[in-house]
Amino acid sequence: MPVTRRQLVTSASCLVLAAAIGVPVTARADTVDVAELMKPSPLGEITIGKADAPVTIVEYHSMTCSHCAHFFRDVLPAIKERYVETGKVRFVLREFPLDPLAAGAFMLARCAGEGKYYPMVETLFTQFNKWVVQNPIPPLLGIAKQAGFTQQSFEACLQNQKLLDGIDEVRKRGSQTFNVQSTPTFFVNGERVVGALPLDEFVKVIEKHLKA
Repeated sequence: MPVTRRQLVTSASCLVLAAAIGVPVTARADTVDVAELMKPSPLGEITIGKADAPVTIVEYHSMTCSHCAHFFRDVLPAIKERYVETGKVRFVLREFPLDPLAAGAFMLARCAGEGKYYPMVETLFTQFNKWVVQNPIPPLLGIAKQAGFTQQSFEACLQNQKLLDGIDEVRKRGSQTFNVQSTPTFFVNGERVVGALPLDEFVKVIEKHLKA
């Protein structure tokens, strides 16, 4: 079923739990097959950085995960400046919604238009406390309108079953194939890194793979 207003409101009633599911500390364990990891999602990958960068970081995240929001706002900008913009790292975001509200937010990011996925995610994470609330529809619509949506296109996006199915496929594959159990979960050249690491800790992981 497409994401409905009732689902968004119902999922918002459990936001304390949803925001707490993300993992704030590091828990490095294993590696996964990089060739399998890099098979594109049914919706297509949205990446930043050079395709031939020596290090690829794949992040599975949820839009209602407060630790994911922290990483995106406070850690990723430094990684982009230091590594992505210098051609050393390619960064891939993949959807792993923890609830219908997160799925709806991802759908809006996908519907935002060419080149607007990352800016929409950034806006949603920057305004996290405005829409991850008991009644998320009005603030979500307000944010969407600022990004160029109309009331009609906003509702049409959230009723797009094919898009929702695609996002769910990304989540299922992350869970079933790569054992993603919480957000954020990263794979740095295939090495699993669980949790929103501080910048200095994440830099150590990147540098290790740059020197490999």
